[in-house]
Amino acid sequence: MALLRRGDLSVTDVCFAVGCSSPGTFSTRFTELVGVPPSTYRRDAARATAGMPSCVAKQVTKPIRNREAPVTGRN
Repeated sequence: MALLRRGDLSVTDVCFAVGCSSPGTFSTRFTELVGVPPSTYRRDAARATAGMPSCVAKQVTKPIRNREAPVTGRN
């Protein structure tokens, strides 16, 4: 996610940098984990974090996995 937020690598370059052998597999797995395709994540993260210090941007863009709901109502 950090490599996509940086913006200086293509999605394909990020795919290979993280050890995936296929951009399609990378995109599918990224979408499963993050909820949006890598290119959409990059675009949205750039808009959401424009002008924000990188340390704050990292917290704001922390992933929440699909089907992983916050625990509510526990005492």
